[in-house]
Amino acid sequence: MTVQALYSRIEGNYDQAIRIMRMDKMISRYLLKLKDNPAHSRLMSAGEAMDPTQLFEAAHALKGVCANLGLDALSQAASDIAEEFRPGSPRRHSDAEVKAMLEKADALYQKFLAGIQQYEADPQ
Repeated sequence: MTVQALYSRIEGNYDQAIRIMRMDKMISRYLLKLKDNPAHSRLMSAGEAMDPTQLFEAAHALKGVCANLGLDALSQAASDIAEEFRPGSPRRHSDAEVKAMLEKADALYQKFLAGIQQYEADPQ
């Protein structure tokens, strides 16, 4: 599977990723590192505890990684969580709504991870 085919499969923004990373080889390298990036697990742990500082930091980190890789849907989901917990900003959502936001982010992460694992098993 090519990097472009992977992006098509996971509904990623290949044009964004190539604009930032410049080469498929670099995109591939960082996509494969995504599964080891602690931002997602930190976000899920922070959500369990509803720790506002950790939620902001983990969501902000995940947003940046995903934006650079053109994983727009997950970047946006993480951004929504980060904005909810941005220091100095009032909360707009209930804990239950935040949990739903976290579930959406987790589902997107799992979708991307499954695609990346398929790519890893059959790279070109």
